[in-house]
Amino acid sequence: MSLLQHFKTLAVYNDWANRRLYDACAELSEDAYLAERPAFFKSIHGTLNHILIGDRMWIGRIVGVDSGLKRLDEVLYPNIEALRAAREAEDQRIDEVVNGLSETDLQQDYSYKTVSFGAMTSPLWHMLGHLFNHQTHHRGQVHDQLTQTTVAPPPLDLMYYLREAA
Repeated sequence: MSLLQHFKTLAVYNDWANRRLYDACAELSEDAYLAERPAFFKSIHGTLNHILIGDRMWIGRIVGVDSGLKRLDEVLYPNIEALRAAREAEDQRIDEVVNGLSETDLQQDYSYKTVSFGAMTSPLWHMLGHLFNHQTHHRGQVHDQLTQTTVAPPPLDLMYYLREAA
């Protein structure tokens, strides 16, 4: 499998994992969904917002359009319904961007500015690797926060997706 095909697989997996996670979160009462929890982004809603912020920032850097986002803890949408709609649109955007790439593109260096570290340059394959790893990391935090509720967190492992997709 090529590196590009690997990223295409991760883009589809990302959509699959997000749908499963949002389905579980939608079963929560609004109070449980918004409840403050011992997590870096303070709640399930805050963590899901952060994942979307990260995706918008990284995809914006890749396509050369500033996301306009300045904070990693911004709450973009006030409720799960609006956030889920934005999440679904962003997952489609990720799929389109990744499917529009070539193996050669992955080796190209991109210059961009970060919120925390200023100007940076990275090869595209590093940026995509970070994008997908960041999502997985924070989905794991939401998964843990779900264990603090009455809703069972869904399996999100990549191997579950690969077996289901086979």
